[in-house]
Amino acid sequence: MNKKFLSTISGTGLLMAACIWGFAFVIVKDSLDYIPAIYMLAFRFTIAAAALAAIYARKLKLLDAAYWKHGAVLGAFLFMAYAFQTVGCKYTTAGKNAFLTTIYVIVVPLIGWPLTRRKPGHRIFMAAVMSLAGIGLLALKNETLSGALAMNFGDILTLICGFFYAAHILFVERWDMQEDPILLTVIQFVFAALFSWIVSPVLDGAFPFEALKSPHVIVSMLYLGIFSTLIAFVLQNVCLKYVPSSIAALFLSMESVFGVLFSMLVLHETMTLRMLAGCVLMFAAILLAELKK
Repeated sequence: MNKKFLSTISGTGLLMAACIWGFAFVIVKDSLDYIPAIYMLAFRFTIAAAALAAIYARKLKLLDAAYWKHGAVLGAFLFMAYAFQTVGCKYTTAGKNAFLTTIYVIVVPLIGWPLTRRKPGHRIFMAAVMSLAGIGLLALKNETLSGALAMNFGDILTLICGFFYAAHILFVERWDMQEDPILLTVIQFVFAALFSWIVSPVLDGAFPFEALKSPHVIVSMLYLGIFSTLIAFVLQNVCLKYVPSSIAALFLSMESVFGVLFSMLVLHETMTLRMLAGCVLMFAAILLAELKK
C-alpha cells in the first residue's frame, strides 16, 4: 500500500476514535452519578487490558524490557491525563474542561518540533489555532468573556491534563516506529489500570460494590473499557504510525464535535449558530492541515 493511501486510512481511523470518545462524554456524564471518577478509570483500563491481552495472547511472548519501560511511561501519561481532567471537571464548568483539555492541538506541534526534529509547516500551526477557536465556540457556549478568561483551580488542573495528553500522543508516535503498537497499547493499559487501582482508594474512598449490582452501570463500564479505551486507543496508537502527531491531534480534537452531536441526539441538547460555526472551523482546520504544501 502506498503512503498516501495509508495516511488516508489512518486519518479515518483517528476520526473513528474521536467519534467513540465523543459518545463517551454521554456515558461518563451518566456514570459519574454511580461510580467515583478514579474507580471508573480503574474499571475501564482493567477491562481494556484484559480483553486486548486475551485477543493478542500469542504475541505477548515478544514482550521485552523496552516494551515494559515504554508502556509504563505511556501508562503514566494516560492515567495522569485522565485523572487531572476528571478531578479538574469537579472545580470548573464542563465547557471549560472540554476546551482546556484540547490545548494539546497547540502543544503537540510545539513540543514535537524539538522532540522529533521535524518543523511543522505554517499551515499546521494555523490549523491548530483554528481548531482551538472552533472548540472554544463549541465548548464555551455558556461562558461570558470574563468567565472564559478567568482561571480557577479546576482550569489549572485541566490545562495540566492537556499537556499529559500531548506527551502521550508524541511518545506513542515516537515508540510506534520501534515496536508493535498493539503490544505497546496492552502494556500501557496494564500500567494505567495499576496506577488507577493504587490511587482510587485514596481519592475516592471505599470500593463501589453497590453500583456494580446495576446492569446499567456494568453496560456503561463495558462501553468505556471495550470501545472508548480498547478500540479507540488501538486506533489512535496504530494510526499514529502513519500520521504525523501534529495532524493526528487535529483529527482527535474532533471528539468535541462528535460530543456535541451525540449530546443533541441522546440528551436532546440544541445546536446554536455559534456552535455550528465552531464545527465548521474545526472541519476547515483539518482540511487545511491535509492540503499539500
